[in-house]
Amino acid sequence: MTFPPQGSSGFSPSQAHDPAPLDPREAPAPRYGSGSLADVLPAVAAGLGVPGLSSGLALPPADRVCVFLVDGLGWESLRAHPEAAPFLTSLLPTSRAGAGEPITCGFPATTATSLASVGTGLPPHAHGLVGYAALDPGTGRLMNQLRWDPWTEPRRWQPHPTVFELAHAAGVATAQVSAPHFARTPLTQVALSGGTFVGRLDAQERMDVAARRLAAADRALVYTYYSEVDGTGHRTGTGSPAWLAELRHVDRLAQRLAEQLPPRSALYITADHGMVNIPETPEARFDFDEDWELRAGVALLGGEGRARHVYAVPGAAADVHAVWSEVLAGQAFVVTRDEAVALGWFGPPGTALEDRVRDRVGDVVVAMTGVASVIASVNEPKESALIGMHGSVTPAEQLVPLLEVRT
Repeated sequence: MTFPPQGSSGFSPSQAHDPAPLDPREAPAPRYGSGSLADVLPAVAAGLGVPGLSSGLALPPADRVCVFLVDGLGWESLRAHPEAAPFLTSLLPTSRAGAGEPITCGFPATTATSLASVGTGLPPHAHGLVGYAALDPGTGRLMNQLRWDPWTEPRRWQPHPTVFELAHAAGVATAQVSAPHFARTPLTQVALSGGTFVGRLDAQERMDVAARRLAAADRALVYTYYSEVDGTGHRTGTGSPAWLAELRHVDRLAQRLAEQLPPRSALYITADHGMVNIPETPEARFDFDEDWELRAGVALLGGEGRARHVYAVPGAAADVHAVWSEVLAGQAFVVTRDEAVALGWFGPPGTALEDRVRDRVGDVVVAMTGVASVIASVNEPKESALIGMHGSVTPAEQLVPLLEVRT
């Protein structure tokens, strides 16, 4: 449950020349139950007096709480660019209730999984959004859990109530303030529904509305969201001029919101994952669609470049595991479904996947290290062309801030 020193990618240069497969027991595991995204809202709601919720993450109670989630703002990338984010940098010592430490998102480190963990207060083993694209056992097809394609009945896919619904039922004034097009998406329904949705296209206006929603009630829980740090990182890479401009913008947004907080409030600024820049070289991009060894025995390829679910044809799972372990030796942690569960990738170590979730997880699960990815240039041309990617267990992807401002 420990991570390499901050600034480390979790990958040693010597591994690039080491033919031995990486030991999955050495893979960092998310801190479910004590310091993950799934622990944040249960801790907040418990402090607001919502019954039946608790968390191993201790956060001081407040009467009014706002969670501002910045898509793609990893702990390591924020720490690496203090000049672009002076306000957020000044809050680093407040992270994780004043410990000055990050929390983890969860596995895979991707938006659909993380937003479901935030909103339900549950790890992926329970909410079931186990990656960017996962098998729907009922249809035998891949289901993109971010785009919700093909359409699947949302509450069948994720039946647990959200923390927002529980808080609203307990009399807490609850609101989500986000871009209007998120109002009725299936992902919003299963992860973030409950209370009032307020759509605002302008990000500055979202900050203003969030502050007003906090001030409008004695007990309030407000969630707001900004996406373009992630989008720009995908297109141009973290640390690029365009990405730094987005970081400066979100720094101003966070300060704008913090300066408007009403009395007895707490603001938490966090993220759903970090990001890694992937070189545009064959050595860094293993192309599943062009590699007959990786394709052998594989019925479907799910997940995304940094975190793959590999679904084997019947009887071929062991062979697929062996081949992927050999081809990606030194570049990935390659595990079976049962190993991933035992190691605590989808929930606390040894916690079983819920029955409806089990077959959504690949027969083989792959978490890339360093700056390598498994792309699919034919079937996933847009995703395969991205510069910034995420999903795996490295600190750059897993560690996210939990910055705090109180009034």
